[in-house]
Amino acid sequence: MSATDFIGTQLPPATVVVERGAVAAFAEAVIDTSAVYQRAGAAVAAGFEDVPAPPTFTFAARLLGAFPDLQPARPDGALDTTEIIAALRKDGGLILHAEQEFAYHRPVLAGTTVHVTGEVEDVRVTTNSRGKRMTFVRLRSDTRDEAGELLVTEVMTLLHRA
Repeated sequence: MSATDFIGTQLPPATVVVERGAVAAFAEAVIDTSAVYQRAGAAVAAGFEDVPAPPTFTFAARLLGAFPDLQPARPDGALDTTEIIAALRKDGGLILHAEQEFAYHRPVLAGTTVHVTGEVEDVRVTTNSRGKRMTFVRLRSDTRDEAGELLVTEVMTLLHRA
């Protein structure tokens, strides 16, 4: 299988409950001391309907609130990030998390349930100046609220050097 065969591969979908405690703990972990992530009153005073999640929260959200009983069926052929990495590394080489992009459309608020879908958007294979093959894999994930409104788009680029 060529790395470019991954293009269009779905990532497993996830349903994530955005809990206020997880939002506060994440803000603390990334050393963001803003009161809007800790207190509902501060969030409302800042113009939010409820406590918002910090900007990069969705990157870790699957680890914080994707309860097994809420997860949708995994589509046939879907691969998660670790499976893609394992396939890239089957013949060795190194993996680097090369880039991460976020596009924010609407706030992710505590107390909501969000749905995450994604796919391998692009794969580019090149050779570096030392003759090593470098494969760039671009993964896109969309986070939507229960009404289907787009909240956040994330793009992660992995680099495999063989």
